[in-house]
Amino acid sequence: QVQLVESGGGLVQAGGSLNLSCTASVRTFGGYAMAWFRQAPGEEREFVAAIGWTSDNTVYTDSVKGRFTISRDNAKKTVYLQLNDLKPEDAAVYYCAARFGSEVLVTPRYSYWGQGTQVTVSS
Repeated sequence: QVQLVESGGGLVQAGGSLNLSCTASVRTFGGYAMAWFRQAPGEEREFVAAIGWTSDNTVYTDSVKGRFTISRDNAKKTVYLQLNDLKPEDAAVYYCAARFGSEVLVTPRYSYWGQGTQVTVSS
């Protein structure tokens, strides 16, 4: 069983930045592909970014390319999502997800999910 705990959400003005963290309770964190999804009220959960075993294997949804950066620290069993130049449409609950293996997926076919952290962007 893998438990994921997100943190770092909050209220920020448009153009501002946040750094989300997700720490996993798992023995071999390096064996998991990790991802971030988000869900706004009344909307479906959407893919944001994913990272494989190493930081050179990343993928982003088009709307966040150049603004968000996903990274991981295997020693700390943590994946990060740096959010820069935030826009009101980025406001959502952000979820961390994990799946065993190296393949990064842009669909919600991840085995483990965190409880989410709220990101609010004021215009």
